[in-house]
Amino acid sequence: MGNWFTIDEIDANTYIISEYRHWEETHCYLLNGNMRSLLIDTGLGISNIYEEVLKLTDKPITAAATHIHWDHIGGHKYFPDFYAHADELEWLNGQFPLSIETIREMVADRCDLPEGFCMDEYEFFQGMPTKVMADHDIIDIGGREIEVLHTPGHSPGHLCFWETSRGYLFTGDLVYKDTLFAYYPSTDPDAYLDSLEKVAALPVKKVFPAHHSLDIKPEILIRMQEAFRNLKAYGKLHHGSGTFDYGDWGVWL
Repeated sequence: MGNWFTIDEIDANTYIISEYRHWEETHCYLLNGNMRSLLIDTGLGISNIYEEVLKLTDKPITAAATHIHWDHIGGHKYFPDFYAHADELEWLNGQFPLSIETIREMVADRCDLPEGFCMDEYEFFQGMPTKVMADHDIIDIGGREIEVLHTPGHSPGHLCFWETSRGYLFTGDLVYKDTLFAYYPSTDPDAYLDSLEKVAALPVKKVFPAHHSLDIKPEILIRMQEAFRNLKAYGKLHHGSGTFDYGDWGVWL
């Protein structure tokens, strides 16, 4: 059986840590600076991501979640220095809207689990962040500055991370190739459009999503923005209006 994680190099100081053996195909991103490293998302927590990160950096590591869903904070237990957005702190403190039983069912679904993994012991990470992030905060890791962008829609405190100097946009669950989820009660379709407007205005050179295909070009930001604008114009940008397919991506409202 192969490794749980797949590592890809973006450049000499930036890595993708992917979980292809799970249907969600979650991607986490390690950005190494001169002073410290930033890990954007920590995956499902099915296998130990900390062991993989230690192979790629010898700097102190800060974990920053795009949002507080189980498939993005599963490895947070290994990173006591972690950041989160103010609007999702209650989800780290016992108030996430789904039960642990429901979460375990979703984690176990369509998944090639590693030998010895016990789903009954899987927990939804809880804790208090070392820093509460806000829109336009700058994370300085030494020679690299990453801007925090509050991009709600998929979740209330959803964040994208923007590295202006390299043109890298880490989009979390706001943008990826597949069906975007905006149907949960905790999602906000109108806010989703506002967030797409925000990121589509940036001079992005490379898009790095949290799920599925990494073959994703910046032009998708414009296509998504226009599709959401059209949904709004036709009165369909609301919960319960259905699923809309745009070829290489779609949205479930």
